[in-house]
Amino acid sequence: MNTNINRRTRDIALIPVFSVLIAVCTWIMIPGPVPFTMQTFAVFTTLLILGGKRGTVAVLVYILLGLAGLPFFSGFSAGPAVLFGPTGGYIIGFIAIGLIYILMTKVLGESAKIKGAALVIGLAVCYLFGTLWFTRVYNGGTDPITFTGALSLCVLPFIIPDLVKLGLATWIASQVKKRAGF
Repeated sequence: MNTNINRRTRDIALIPVFSVLIAVCTWIMIPGPVPFTMQTFAVFTTLLILGGKRGTVAVLVYILLGLAGLPFFSGFSAGPAVLFGPTGGYIIGFIAIGLIYILMTKVLGESAKIKGAALVIGLAVCYLFGTLWFTRVYNGGTDPITFTGALSLCVLPFIIPDLVKLGLATWIASQVKKRAGF
């Protein structure tokens, strides 16, 4: 029983820490129509260290805190206008990464290959959802954009950097898990 209490206490402490980690990595930004941030790196790292369930909860807490007004989104922004704006679908898509990670690791096991594949597939779903969202919200304005145009603006420039961030997150998570006993 003492082990369960210790584990729950650790979870209660780690989930908000990783939510803040995602926010801090979001603040590391190169501005643009869709800002280049380290968000995906933090989401990958969070899931790889905390696991699917706790990691997805940390992502959800990050989103809810940003929605509530803490400056957790890119450019120190916050609130419903950001989350429901053109790039909000990518932020919401982080939940899909976590859910796919949970499903794949539960069904197929927790090998490094499965975890990597789960994160890549989750990222692809995040890209798809975010791009559909971007197109829908952006087309509510006066200058519509096609799905292909949105892909070239919002996804193509990010594929290679996100795969590099995935590799970095995998290495860092393995080092943290070795040293911190996760």
